[in-house]
Amino acid sequence: MSAVPDSSVTDKVAPRRMQRSEGAASAQFRVVEGRTRLQRLHQSGCLKLRFPRLPRQQAEAILINSSGGLTGGDRLAQDFTVAAGADLTVTTQACERIYRASGGDTAHVTTRTTLEAGARLVCLPQETILFDGGRVRRTLEVEAAPDARFLLCESLILGRELMGESVTTGHFHDRWRVRLGGRLVFADDLQLSGDIAAAMAEPASLGPNRALATLVAHLPDAEARLDGLRGAIGEDGGASLVGGVLVARIRAASGFHLRQRLVPVLSGLADGPLPLVWSL
Repeated sequence: MSAVPDSSVTDKVAPRRMQRSEGAASAQFRVVEGRTRLQRLHQSGCLKLRFPRLPRQQAEAILINSSGGLTGGDRLAQDFTVAAGADLTVTTQACERIYRASGGDTAHVTTRTTLEAGARLVCLPQETILFDGGRVRRTLEVEAAPDARFLLCESLILGRELMGESVTTGHFHDRWRVRLGGRLVFADDLQLSGDIAAAMAEPASLGPNRALATLVAHLPDAEARLDGLRGAIGEDGGASLVGGVLVARIRAASGFHLRQRLVPVLSGLADGPLPLVWSL
């Protein structure tokens, strides 16, 4: 007898799915004897939190992505709760890198913050570097009491200039939703996709620049700070007052030039020293 091959069976091997990174970090802070202290902490996967000791009443949290960067399919989730009267600064250990994604998968980064009455949050992650072919979707949600104060900043660099890198294709989606007392005061969706190089070369976009930053701040004297903020930004950006919230965008030729512009702007709005990792 001779065996007849089964036409339903093929020797094709299903494509192997590469290992992906997942990380979660959640922290709650409250005031204890006049100082902001960590109340509860959860962390898992590649995302870690570290808390340097500071000679002042505020607390500082440093996010660390131990996977070394993000690529398609990776997922990070972070959540911060700042209780009434507490004061927290959040930053990152290093710039986040978004590497080329394979198979069309997208990395996801979700950040949620809750600020109770009289709480204060300064959220200043270091720059995100988007590599050619990188794909990422970031979501930032802020729920703040009407008298809470916050300063938020996110920066993006399209490739490293000194390494001769350029970003021609990929996908970047940054979604912000900020609420005060349950009322939506700021909603923004920044999306770059397809031929990113051509879109960013337009004069109304980045033009010859490759770096940009978005700032949102809720401060008691926001209106009085508007003219000073516009003067500090200069012609490479703009600032407005939207629903009592300061909103600004800044563009620069490189990541270094962006940080040169950001440090004095952020220092002025934070009314205090920035995290040491922001030192030039």
